[in-house]
Amino acid sequence: MGTPTITWGIIGCGDVAEVKSGPAFQKCEHSELLAVMRRDANLAEDFAKRHNVPLWYNDANALLENEAINAVYIATPPSTHLVYALQALQAGKDVYIEKPMVLSNIEAAALETAVNASSQKLVVAHYRRFLPIYLKVKDLLDSGAIGAVKYADITFLQPFDFNSKATWRLDEAVSGGGYFHDIAPHQIDLMHHFFGAYHTAKGIAVNQSGINSVDDTVNGIINFENGVQFRGIWSFAIPKYLQEDKCVIYGEKGTLAFSFYEEELTLNVEENVSVFNFENPENIQQPLIQETVNYFLGKRDNPCPVEAGVCVTALMESFTNT
Repeated sequence: MGTPTITWGIIGCGDVAEVKSGPAFQKCEHSELLAVMRRDANLAEDFAKRHNVPLWYNDANALLENEAINAVYIATPPSTHLVYALQALQAGKDVYIEKPMVLSNIEAAALETAVNASSQKLVVAHYRRFLPIYLKVKDLLDSGAIGAVKYADITFLQPFDFNSKATWRLDEAVSGGGYFHDIAPHQIDLMHHFFGAYHTAKGIAVNQSGINSVDDTVNGIINFENGVQFRGIWSFAIPKYLQEDKCVIYGEKGTLAFSFYEEELTLNVEENVSVFNFENPENIQQPLIQETVNYFLGKRDNPCPVEAGVCVTALMESFTNT
């Protein structure tokens, strides 16, 4: 008897599913994409036909009632993540859920409770964990390449039109509060992935520009349990000539430096510099989706569990609830 197949349905086949994730469900081993759902039936049909997906719906309940589907990818805006995740778990489907996992600590606790009470599985889509550059960063950190880590620093400064097509991200009720809530979860999850649990976190969030009603600048600090210190600043209202995208991890012997939108890593150990270049897959979520399929099939542990989403949610709330 061969290996079972994870048969997927997608709830929310918008921009993120177009290239980053959607096609990967058809490319991964022991995985197939059977159906997609979008509230606009014409758009759902269009996506399905262009991507050779057999079924499409404009009602999430209809997709969840399809007994052939045993796993669901939730790729809607964050305001509906919790309700769809709870419905999917109740329907007996495993879940792969986009970031930010939910909108608040209260929602995070509700989802964690539901997952722990369910026989189903859930993975949070922090796909950067499995991209080549961050696998290399983790390997260098774990092998002690820069010695004991002292602190990490993120500077992410972008002009207002950084993501101008994503207007719903500026609706706090839908996104959680602006571009920070869309971009920072991946970055904060990497810090959690690299350095583990934390003692305390604090921050300040302000609306410097007044361009819209959401905060556009966020400062945050974290005291990790292992002693690593973190500081980060995110701004989405910076003049273009000041834009910056940089993370530096400082250790006793040297530093690791990289950006989040370039695939180049610089290792500097006692002034001996090594530069590593990487190439991401065409469908950037494919490595994590493959690991998710393997987890759903019982071949590995959870690559990004609900507890990681709870941690990231708590850190973001600590930074922004001022």
